[in-house]
Amino acid sequence: MSQNDDSPPSCRGCKHYYITHELVFRYGCRAFGFKSQQSPILVVRQSSGEACRLFEKKDKK
Repeated sequence: MSQNDDSPPSCRGCKHYYITHELVFRYGCRAFGFKSQQSPILVVRQSSGEACRLFEKKDKK
């Protein structure tokens, strides 16, 4: 299933997204430099009211 161009980006498809080894803060964003209990895209939207502007599509291996 492909993502539409007009749909919001998903952290799983971003090269800055990573899973941490911390049980409390499982999700991280290298671009913004934070870890969170929620997906970083949700934190960015709650904080700024906008979609993530630092999303970069992950390179396929």
